Order: sequence, then structure tokens, then C-alpha cells
Amino acid sequence: MKRFKLPSPISILMVVIIIAAICTWLIPAGKFDTIAYNSDTNTFIINQSGKDQTVAFTQTALDSLHIKVPLQNFSNGGIKKPLSIPGTYHTLPTNKQGFVAVLQAPIKGIYDSVDIVFFVLFIGAFMQIFNQSGAMEKGLASLSYTMKGREAWLIIILTFLFAFAGASYGMAEEGLVFYAILVPIFLTAGYDLIVPVAVIFGGTQLGTLASFTNPFSTIIASNAAGINWTDGLAERTIMFVVTTVVFIAYVIRYANKIKKDPTQSWVYKIDGPTAHSFQKMDVTSTAPASLGIKNSMLLLLFLATFLGMIAGVIWFDWWLKEMTALFFLSAIIVAIILKMKETAVIKNFIEGAQSLLSVALIIGVARGVTTVLNEGNISDTIVQYASNAISGMPPSLFIVMMLLMFVMFTLFISSSSGMAVLTMPIMGALAVVANVPGREIVNAYLFGMGIMGFITPTGLILPSLALVNVSIKAWFKFITPVLLILITLCIICLLVGIHWR
Repeated sequence: MKRFKLPSPISILMVVIIIAAICTWLIPAGKFDTIAYNSDTNTFIINQSGKDQTVAFTQTALDSLHIKVPLQNFSNGGIKKPLSIPGTYHTLPTNKQGFVAVLQAPIKGIYDSVDIVFFVLFIGAFMQIFNQSGAMEKGLASLSYTMKGREAWLIIILTFLFAFAGASYGMAEEGLVFYAILVPIFLTAGYDLIVPVAVIFGGTQLGTLASFTNPFSTIIASNAAGINWTDGLAERTIMFVVTTVVFIAYVIRYANKIKKDPTQSWVYKIDGPTAHSFQKMDVTSTAPASLGIKNSMLLLLFLATFLGMIAGVIWFDWWLKEMTALFFLSAIIVAIILKMKETAVIKNFIEGAQSLLSVALIIGVARGVTTVLNEGNISDTIVQYASNAISGMPPSLFIVMMLLMFVMFTLFISSSSGMAVLTMPIMGALAVVANVPGREIVNAYLFGMGIMGFITPTGLILPSLALVNVSIKAWFKFITPVLLILITLCIICLLVGIHWR
């Protein structure tokens, strides 16, 4: 009998969209009132049952709504999205999502995530044009020769760097650009295709779990919960170190096992021989020829592009539009250096974008799940039901259930900032009654999203696996043992934290 194979990523996401649509028929529609800051008029806008009301921008207004958030968190831009108001949940007329809504969901998702889609397509275009120089192949051959026999250190260093980038400033989609560089190196070392996914995606996702300064999760969630983001910083830093060590040790153990016996690879066991566009480097005992001035310049430009992207995000508030423009500019500069004809530039640009089209579509279709839930008005209902279920619990049980609920929420809400502004005011108010420190609510939110992010189809795991043509089933087999360890560490950390005043 043939082994059962999971459907392709887009098919999986379409199934999830259908399930989300069915939920809109089973779960009552409802919504919390929201409050948002209008910087133009320096006032609050309260959306109450679909109607906007303007109130004075004062701390008294927040206190009267039982929102324990300092006023400056709004004025300094710390909270940019509408914040849910505790105790204002109300039912709405049902808006059941039917056949037409399911068909439109992936299209709307692509519209909503068009910035990410274009970012991915332009990455593919840049890589295609750059690869015409041959500089990447020669550079990788040199690096592979230098690291021969020491590839484990490459796993340690790179996983730590990706995890640090995720924990410090929220690297996520940016990690997709590194597969073209690292996959050939790891294949040459005798590893399978799961290893680069573990290093790049696993590293950035691990950073999400123990974010200490991530503005898109830790800082927004802390602001929305009404606490200083530095509260709990030491605890999160310790968790970052512990979880990173555990994860790296697990990846190295797996990689070494594959190197000794390739038949132990989950890719080999589940997917069998897989077709992919990556090639092993031809590494001999003889040092490769010198790169030369031209290739060195191109590789420096390549490095400068990535460093510029990271610097732009950290210091200049860049996001996807600016990063996409940077790769577009670099592609043009490379074409000029190579003296490529205009027709060759356009041909390679289109071919490169086409090579990542499936990845871009997966990202867009994943957003369709959130579209169905939002248009069906059940996201807030799920939060309301969950908050009612845990109210009145003792602190230890409360915080563990909070973690598990954020794990569940991540299936429906993949945006870290969207999750924060929807749930933090509600859960923060419950935490006060349960005598749980606010920092532990933020930690439960980070840990829950971090754990579920490793496997949720609405996140970046499906695009990452699509890049290397590895099945989600193979990834589940690889990641499950270390996820069980990580969730155990998270529970221990939260239980210790609620008694650490």
C-alpha cells in the first residue's frame, strides 16, 4: 500500500478556509467595541456597535473603559491598531460564509497580502539575475571548502543569528531570501532539506517564541496590556537562551544522524526522492580558485543588500515596500555590472519571479483564512468564549490555560500585532482578577504564538517548505519531539513567573 501523503500546501489551506467558513455557521457572530487614537484631531475614536464616537484624549477616558493602558502608549505610536474594550462584547447578526465566500477568500487574501507577495516575487527576480553572474556558485564553493568538516558550527551560528533577529526585531518573511544561499551548503555537507528549514524558519520562529524587543509582538502586547515592555525582559532573555540551546542541540543531533545515514532522513522516509532546484556544490580537497575582483564586488553587493534590509527595518522603520524596492535596485545594479542586455534582464526577472510564484500564492491564500473569520465576525466570539472559560481559575491553572488558548488562537489569527490588540486588554483585565502578573500574560501570548507558529498552516511554514519541496508531514515528524520539549519549558517558565514577584 502506498503511504498516505498530505495534499499540497494550497489544498491544505483551502481545506482550512472551508473549515473556517463552517465555523461561521456554528459559532455566533459578535464583536468587542474598539478604541483608537486619531493623531490628526488628538482624540479617541470609539467604535460602538459599528458607530464611531469621538471622546477626549485623556487617561480618564481610558480608566472609565477599564483599559489599564498609559495614555502615552497611544500618543507615541506604541499602539496603532484599534484596541478591544473589555466587557463590551455584543452579538451581531450572523454573517455565514458560504460557497461564494470560500471561493473569494484566497483572492481577498492575496489582495490583503499583496505587499508580501511582491516582496517574494522580487526576491526571486533578484536571485535569478544575480545567479547569472556565477558569483554565488563560486562564493558557495569557497565557503563550503572553508567549512568542510565544521558544518555543525554553521548550524549553531546561523540558527542563533536567525533566532536573535526574530527575537530582537521580528524577522519573519525576510528569512525566505536565505534559502538560495544556504540550501546548497547544507546539501553539500550531507544534510537533508529539512535542516535549512530548521535553521532559517525554525530560527526566526524560535525568536518569536522568546521575543525580548520585537516591536511587532512584545512591545505592542505589553503596551496593550498596560505594562512596560521591559517588565519580564530578564525572564524572556533566559528563555531565549534556554530554548535556543535546546533547539540547536536537537537540530545538530538530527543533522549528524542524517550525515551518517541518509536513510534516517524524514524527507527520505516520507517524501522519497524529491525534485528541487538546489544543487550540491562540487567541493574537492583542493581550494577553489580565487573569486576575482568582479565576483568579490558582486558578493559584497549581495551582502550589502541583506545588511541594508536588516538595518532599514531596525533603524529606519522600513517594511515590505522599502525592502522590495531595495531588491529591485540591487537587481538593476547587478544587471549593469554584468552588462546584460535589456531583453535578458526582463527575461531573467520574469523567470525569477515565476520561480517563487507558488510561494507567494501560498502566503496570500493563507491570509484568506483570516478573511473568512473576520467577515464572519467570529474572531472576537472565540476570544470571548475562551476568556469566560478561564475566569475564576486559580493562578497556576489560569496561566497554563492562557498559554493553551493562545496556541489555539494562533490557528485563527496569525498576525502577532492583530492578536495583541484583540486579546491583551481582555486577558489583561482577567489577569488582575486572577492575581497573575501582566508580564506573564504577555509571555503566555508569546509562547503560545511561538509554539503554534512552528506548525500552523496560516503562518510561514508552508511557504518555507514549498521553497525546498518538503511535505508538511515530514516537517511534523521532525518538529514534534522538540515542540513537546519547548512547550514543557514554557509551562515551567510561566508557573515560576506567577510566583516571582
